[in-house]
Amino acid sequence: MPGGLLLSGAVAALLTTTLPAHHSSPVFDNPPPDKIVIDVATVNGSGCPQGTAAVAVSPDNTAFTVTYSQYLAQAGGNSDPTAFRKNCQLNLIVHVPQGFTYAIASADYRGFLSLQPGASATQKASYYFQGSSNTVPKTHPFSGSYNDDWQATDSTDWAQLVWAPCGVQRNFNINTELRVNAGTANPGKVSFMTMDSTDGDISTIYHMAWKTCPTS
Repeated sequence: MPGGLLLSGAVAALLTTTLPAHHSSPVFDNPPPDKIVIDVATVNGSGCPQGTAAVAVSPDNTAFTVTYSQYLAQAGGNSDPTAFRKNCQLNLIVHVPQGFTYAIASADYRGFLSLQPGASATQKASYYFQGSSNTVPKTHPFSGSYNDDWQATDSTDWAQLVWAPCGVQRNFNINTELRVNAGTANPGKVSFMTMDSTDGDISTIYHMAWKTCPTS
C-alpha cells in the first residue's frame, strides 16, 4: 500500500452529531444510511514511517481512527538534532453517498508527554481538501515540567466547517506535527512527546459532520 499505511478492513467513517437546525441545506442528527468507505491514497512523514500507521473504522461506524506506533519527537540529551520535530500527512479518498457532503467536526489527539522543567512542546494539525487552501493550523502548547498522558481536541463551530465540494471527488488531507523544545534549564536531559501506542489503545479519532448538497 502506498506509504506503508496499514488498512484494517474497509475503513468507514460516520458520525452521529447534533447540529443546528437553522441551515438552508437540511442537516442530520444521523449520518447517511450507507457506509462511508475511506481509501488511503498516501501516507508520508517522519512521524509515520512505512508500516507504523494504521487506519480503522470504529465498531459503530461513527468515526475513523488513526493509530501510530513510532510517532515520537524528542530534544535534549543525546537526541538526534532532527528529532525535535516529527510530522505526518495522510491523504484519504472518502467515498460518500450521492447527494451528501461532509466536514471534519472534531478530532481527538492523545499520547504521552515527558518534559523537563523549562522544556516545551506543541501538537499541531491542519486539514484541507485537494485543490483547496490549508485550514489555519490548530496548535496545542504544553510546558514542563510534565510527565503524564496528554490529550487535545480540535473542534470547529458549524459556521466555520470546511465542507467537501459537492459532485466531485477531492482527496482529504490531514497534516499533523509534534515539536519539542528542550529549553535552557535542563538541555542535557531528554524531553519527548509521543502520539503513538504500543498496545493499540491510543488512537487519533476523527469525527465527521454531514449535510445534503444543494439540489440543482
